[in-house]
Amino acid sequence: MLSAKALSKNHGTHCALNNVTFTVGQGEIYCLLGANGAGKSTTIKLFLGFMKPTSGIAEVDGFNPEVDPQAVRSRLLYIPETIALYDELTGYENLDYFARLANVEDPSRARLRESLSAAGLPADSFDRRVGHYSKGMRQKVGIALAITKNARALLLDEPTSGLDPKASTEFHELLLRQRDRGTAILMATHDLFRARQVATTIGLMRTGELRHSVDASKITTSDLQDLYLEAMADAV
Repeated sequence: MLSAKALSKNHGTHCALNNVTFTVGQGEIYCLLGANGAGKSTTIKLFLGFMKPTSGIAEVDGFNPEVDPQAVRSRLLYIPETIALYDELTGYENLDYFARLANVEDPSRARLRESLSAAGLPADSFDRRVGHYSKGMRQKVGIALAITKNARALLLDEPTSGLDPKASTEFHELLLRQRDRGTAILMATHDLFRARQVATTIGLMRTGELRHSVDASKITTSDLQDLYLEAMADAV
């Protein structure tokens, strides 16, 4: 579903991404771990078509965002660290607005409220202004849009940064439900523990390079931490 093929990105003389290759199939979660500047966000932006690769290809369901951006956008949803919603609108009104922008097949009131509920948002908050929402509640509106849109892929950039432990747990449980619906999920994160819990595959990035790609089911959290520290240190 998501495919990076020898993906590289240079900013002048700076190499932000160097020959990165991986795939994320339907019903899989690929977590990119690495420090700031490792290339995680750059990778996501290349899939979104926010920037062009210097070389290589990023594909979404076989479509290149450079060649067919509309086909790519119709198949995925992006949730950044801080999701942009209109504070003066309610959760339902925000979802309605973005669903119509995305030309979803069924933007009916019943469908939208069902999606908000499936995303874990309390029913008594549907008609409350988003300006009064917590960060975790705002992220759930993003997940509700993915459900409404039937997004085949989710791209997440540090989506749980700043969430309290309960909200972080709830968000990762939502991701697992989306995975079970067949969604391909690519998530950039700093959280080794959560990555180990939810990921199908974990990629360790350092200075634009994908240094390791490991099966999450075949590594303990302790061993993952050791591998991460080794990957972060071997270029020093």
